Amino acid sequence: MKVISGKMRGMNLNTDLDRFTRPTEGKIKEAIFSVIFQVKPNSKALDLFAGSGAVGIEFISRGCDLVVFSEASNDNIKCINDNIEHTKSQDFVKVFKGDFKKNLLNIKRQNLKFDYVFIDPPYERLNYYEEAIKMLEDNELLNKDCLVILESENELPIDYFGNLELEKQKQYGKKKNVYFLRNENE
Repeated sequence: MKVISGKMRGMNLNTDLDRFTRPTEGKIKEAIFSVIFQVKPNSKALDLFAGSGAVGIEFISRGCDLVVFSEASNDNIKCINDNIEHTKSQDFVKVFKGDFKKNLLNIKRQNLKFDYVFIDPPYERLNYYEEAIKMLEDNELLNKDCLVILESENELPIDYFGNLELEKQKQYGKKKNVYFLRNENE
């Protein structure tokens, strides 16, 4: 897997992950960033359920000031750290190891708010989408115009996403990306 665009374009990334994790494919990463088009200056991104960290590193490569990685697996944390070191991204990241709920509470304690959030939990854990969105909103971790991107192989009931407004949905084979914007009236 490679970084698609930006200052790290073409750099290879480690994908030596635990046996339960499937990395986001290059074509899907490319599709995500074609929707974003241009990363906002001075922005922060959260790569929740980060796996290899490839999506977060793509955000850094395209100009994000800070990317926060949240991951539970020791093998995947090692992979993320290897990719951070390889891309010399240490000054642009924070890595949280553990359950995503605990990590989100720790992120809240650091007074971080995000402009972009990528949520890609194990596909069989449909409840993680709703739980993550609820925690992000309840803990005020989303900036006013935050773009939240969900990746799934399952149909997601889009009616439970709180104050997020459905922006668009894109199908890529079996996988689907759903894009939400935080409600401007907040």
